[in-house]
Amino acid sequence: MAEIAPFRALRFAQDPLDKVLAPPYDVIDAKQRELLGDKSPHNIVHLDLPEGEGDARYENAKQRLASWIAEGVLARDSKPSFLRYEQTFEPPEGGAPITRKGFFALVRAEQYDKRVVLPHERTLSGPKEDRYKLFCATATALSPVFLLYEDKANVVAGALRISEAEEEIKTDDGIISRFARVTDKASIAAIEKALSTSSLLIADGHHRYETTLRYGTAIDEERAKKGLPPAPDGAHHFVLAFLADANDPGLLVFPTHRVVYGLAAVDREKFLADVKSLFDIRYVTEEPGPGRDSSQLLQLVAEAGKSSPSFAVYFKDKSKAILSLRKDANIDAHPALSRISPALRRTDVVLLHTGILESVLGITREQQASQAHLRYWKQGGATLADVSNGDGQIAFLMNGTPVADVRRSCEAGEVMPQKSTFFYPKVPTGLVLHRLDPEETIEF
Repeated sequence: MAEIAPFRALRFAQDPLDKVLAPPYDVIDAKQRELLGDKSPHNIVHLDLPEGEGDARYENAKQRLASWIAEGVLARDSKPSFLRYEQTFEPPEGGAPITRKGFFALVRAEQYDKRVVLPHERTLSGPKEDRYKLFCATATALSPVFLLYEDKANVVAGALRISEAEEEIKTDDGIISRFARVTDKASIAAIEKALSTSSLLIADGHHRYETTLRYGTAIDEERAKKGLPPAPDGAHHFVLAFLADANDPGLLVFPTHRVVYGLAAVDREKFLADVKSLFDIRYVTEEPGPGRDSSQLLQLVAEAGKSSPSFAVYFKDKSKAILSLRKDANIDAHPALSRISPALRRTDVVLLHTGILESVLGITREQQASQAHLRYWKQGGATLADVSNGDGQIAFLMNGTPVADVRRSCEAGEVMPQKSTFFYPKVPTGLVLHRLDPEETIEF
């Protein structure tokens, strides 16, 4: 099913890598953009989030990329390879270090209806147009798409161990990265064969993936107009990807919490009365100690989630409760949840978004998609503070969505609500780049 290929990556050749890497463009705010740019004149953010007014910024990225290549700041590997990559990190809410493993490769971009690459969320037109203009200007994939595969025989992990010398860096966020090129032909062949029978789930990077599809089609049409021969295996038809085994114990999905704001009113007693037909309500009255509200609730939610879909609710008056799906809840008769696929309707995020945000609080699907009345937080403490100290009206602390739930929904052809998953840490931008040259044939 999936076509995976090694590639001659375009990589930084002169600068210390910890000075030139950056998070994905869509999680960088203005302040972090400035800090990253100040770290090095060659930080990848100068290409991935270029400065300039309007469309001039894309031309600025094009010129800067060309100068970096001409000056040797960026150079291509001499031969195709996979790049084994590991990240050792501490979880967002603290805990023992975890290592996530995977590798960088090229993946043929396939339309979703072929069921080779599976999305789990909807995309927005604005970010796709921005990425498309950057693709057209630079003819380069600057940031990888994060894909998950299944390899129950564990062939890939074994083949990746046969590699060149390993390098290691530590970035300002405390994450330790280790990477090594895999050039052994037998190892490459084993990986390609093992993944040829697996579908691939997009964990992160839906906008980049769909932009690659659009770009490939546009280049083909342009070539046809010029009378050039088709290039079905051209580099422009391949996505730059980081791939990880969906069953890797280091692959964890952390929660993204929700805060509701801007509604006419949120009446606590009415809210609780409206949700009790679906949810058991456990009021939390124990005092957790100074500054421990969020950790207490997260522990309680995690424990409740072992037996039933659950999340915590936190009100403006600092009262709180755990909501767990009732064993006798008649979801099939619910006016909104009954329209949802059985693969999704009992997941935490769907129960929240459809069963509560839409059905109880009146936040429509369209408003949810545009993030009207909703804010998202990664840290539990910041989530509660948004309500107790800010203009938030009600907060929901979540459990992470299991990868198995995400895959089930994807295989059923369904998409989940926005921000259903938080794969941490993010895969950095700048470790490897991919030139989208239709004249370069990708070989398997």
